[in-house]
Amino acid sequence: MATLINVDSLTKLTSEAFYRLCLANPDVSMERSPQGELIIMSPVGVESGNREANLITYLNVWNLKYNLGLVFSSSTVFKLPKGGDRSPDVAWVSREKWDSLTIEEKKKFPPLCPDFVIELRSESDRIKPLQEKMQEYLDSGLRLGWLINPQDREVEVYQPERTVEIYSMRCLLLGKDVLPNFELEINF
Repeated sequence: MATLINVDSLTKLTSEAFYRLCLANPDVSMERSPQGELIIMSPVGVESGNREANLITYLNVWNLKYNLGLVFSSSTVFKLPKGGDRSPDVAWVSREKWDSLTIEEKKKFPPLCPDFVIELRSESDRIKPLQEKMQEYLDSGLRLGWLINPQDREVEVYQPERTVEIYSMRCLLLGKDVLPNFELEINF
């Protein structure tokens, strides 16, 4: 479960201040909302950690074959265009988008929204904040996102200017035009 901390009474938590805070506290997993709220992320259990590792592996195997972009783990924070600093469980950025960044931008929290993300609901996560996070990604330029919810045995598929599609597990998810030829069977 994530803990939301309002730091307005102490300071304005800008993206740059958040970056410095993360550097000073490398053992704490944090995000920043578009409103500047500090979000402390709880560690996940073994089951969620294994599922996340498998999802990254499947996407990375596809990416190694097609070499269309870069795959990132949940340790990567992206500085989203709409103001938040977020770390999806799994992220993919097209090579074209990645190559448009400067060397300095690639060293910090890259100022972009991934083209594709997966958020995996862990046992301690509430669904509504994850759905809001998926909408934040969409508002920032996400092209395709999957919210995998093992507790309710559902997957929500997010795409720009489309209604969220909800699938019951066991389902086959398609990468569509964002991740051509990528297919993933979900059966948690």
